[in-house]
Amino acid sequence: MKDGTYRIVVMGVSGSGKSHIGALLASRLGVAFIDGDDYHSPASIDKMANGIPLGDDDRREWLETLAGLIGDHRRRGVSLVLACSALKQRYRECLRRGDPELAFLFLEGQREQLRQRLAAREEHFFRGEAMLDSQLHDLEPPGEVEAVVCSIAETPEAIVESFLEAMPDCRRHDP
Repeated sequence: MKDGTYRIVVMGVSGSGKSHIGALLASRLGVAFIDGDDYHSPASIDKMANGIPLGDDDRREWLETLAGLIGDHRRRGVSLVLACSALKQRYRECLRRGDPELAFLFLEGQREQLRQRLAAREEHFFRGEAMLDSQLHDLEPPGEVEAVVCSIAETPEAIVESFLEAMPDCRRHDP
């Protein structure tokens, strides 16, 4: 954020609202939004669609691709909001290779609320309680030093506002 630009990752398990809140935040800031799910390999999408959780090896190339996108935006001096699960500390470290000043917004939710949200999905490849349980098992929640932590019990607008209040260096482009 030294140059007045920033890269932000909206993170959390599936069903936490990463894509919706990430797009809302990007719109509020007037910056680009990338949904990390769009960069999964066809093999990974097929695995998840068949209820098979991804492992570290499945995620490695995906995370490196996302780190590359983050780095490209940093080199060009362009701000970015990216939705990505970033479940483990080492995954977040990989993403930081693209920008050491990467900011994180962690969407924290309770299992039952997440389960209900996933059950309501019709057009997404990630479904099923076993898949959710796998992500919750893998999740290494960031602390408040590493990320702005917001509960998904709040409205998306309140979550965005909380993040912006916690990150005053982000230039707002209020409508």
